[in-house]
Amino acid sequence: MNYGRQLRVVCGIGGMLWVLVPGCSPLIARKEIPLSYVTPPPEEDVAKPKGPKVEQVGTASWYGQAHEGKETASGETFDPNALTAAHPTLPLGTKAVVTNLKTGKSVTVRITDRGPYVKGRKIDLSRAAAQQIGMSKTGVAKVKIESRPRRKPTTKMARPTPTRRATPAAMRTDPTVLSPQ
Repeated sequence: MNYGRQLRVVCGIGGMLWVLVPGCSPLIARKEIPLSYVTPPPEEDVAKPKGPKVEQVGTASWYGQAHEGKETASGETFDPNALTAAHPTLPLGTKAVVTNLKTGKSVTVRITDRGPYVKGRKIDLSRAAAQQIGMSKTGVAKVKIESRPRRKPTTKMARPTPTRRATPAAMRTDPTVLSPQ
């Protein structure tokens, strides 16, 4: 191959690259895209919980009088008349919809405790929640649990301890005693 032919091949490939790469090509002007097309339209300011939706099907039971007045894992006092539940993995404070698959009734509960500790059970409901879905007489029922974890899980709050403040020297009422030198 002679020098002239090599030069034409190299220039031809180089020229084609300029055309094929539009960002670098002086022949094709680069078009600026306005920001209004790039950014998506703003969504409504509706608070959407973060995290995946959790759906489980399994056996539920209920607990009541024996635990009444005892402290739950969230730090609250257990009330069997409140619509609460115990779940082994859902974050404390999560709201869950529990549906009795036999009756079709459902109830919204707040997860305040850990449990159940019986093999094969998915959730423990308070007495009031169990009554609403029609399982208080049978004690157990097959249910569907639907929940979406809260944005901020609750934490167990420590009780504030009273603090004693030191009285400044200017406010003291006792006479100051000077030691002899």
